[in-house]
Amino acid sequence: MTTTDIPPAPAGPRPATPSPRRPRRRREGAAWVFLSPWVLGAVGLTVLPMAVSLYLSFTDYDMFNPPQWIGLRNYTQMFTEDPRYWRSVTTTLTYVVIAVPLQLALALAVALALKSMKRGKGFYRTAFYAPSLLGASMSVALVWRAIFNDGGPVDNLLGTGGWVSQPGWALLAVVLLTAWQFGAPMVIFLAGLQQIPGELYEAAAVDGAGKWRQFLSVTVPMLSPVIFFNLVLQSIQAFQVFTPAFAISGGEGGPADSTLVYTMYLYDRGFVASHMGYASAMAWVLLIVIGAVTAVLFRTSRSWVFYASEGDR
Repeated sequence: MTTTDIPPAPAGPRPATPSPRRPRRRREGAAWVFLSPWVLGAVGLTVLPMAVSLYLSFTDYDMFNPPQWIGLRNYTQMFTEDPRYWRSVTTTLTYVVIAVPLQLALALAVALALKSMKRGKGFYRTAFYAPSLLGASMSVALVWRAIFNDGGPVDNLLGTGGWVSQPGWALLAVVLLTAWQFGAPMVIFLAGLQQIPGELYEAAAVDGAGKWRQFLSVTVPMLSPVIFFNLVLQSIQAFQVFTPAFAISGGEGGPADSTLVYTMYLYDRGFVASHMGYASAMAWVLLIVIGAVTAVLFRTSRSWVFYASEGDR
């Protein structure tokens, strides 16, 4: 019996294995599809307008004629030839230095009071947060102007005259309007207070620490990241204040430029006087200043912000 060798069957084409890159590319494509509205909005509403405003800051542009390149003349005029610009800078810095600490102090005080409450916490939390829901609306600012105007409730109660008509008091009315809307930082403070372990207060009480010492030695260090967050956020917003000062002063920044904050003067140069190139230069200076202040706050935070997870400052 003989055997014959059967030749092996010719190998057919192997089934194609999917490339591992294809699912990855599909996922990336789907991600870009979902991100495209945000990307288009960021480019069209933020990046391009910023680029245009940077170009306009080096031009003489009145919104009716083509912009003419003038180099650094807007910045030179701003810093050396415009005393009203420096009054707006001084007014804004005064406002920031007073309004931000006052608002944060009120927010922290109310948050501490709410934390210790046993009943009605939800109601009072909503009541204190309600003014922040109104925001810096023109209607609220106009009501505030009526309160502090001649013959208003404050004038009738204190007999000091209308604050909005006195250079020494008008800015304080704007500061109080900002401080009154402390709901947002209050809620953040309240959330931070609820995360502090109660054992720390018990240990401090055992060591003989009173309420004030517990506040300084336990509450403030443990709450310092939240304080820092609110400080940065409210400082940035304070540099951009516009509506309260505009409404209380009637859009003039008076009396005697006492409420002429930076953004109001920027608005005046750009949309009232039609010096859009000059206003663009002012906007970029404001952006640089806010960035510098934020960088300083982050730099100094290393010496006073305590992170419990790291165990150090």
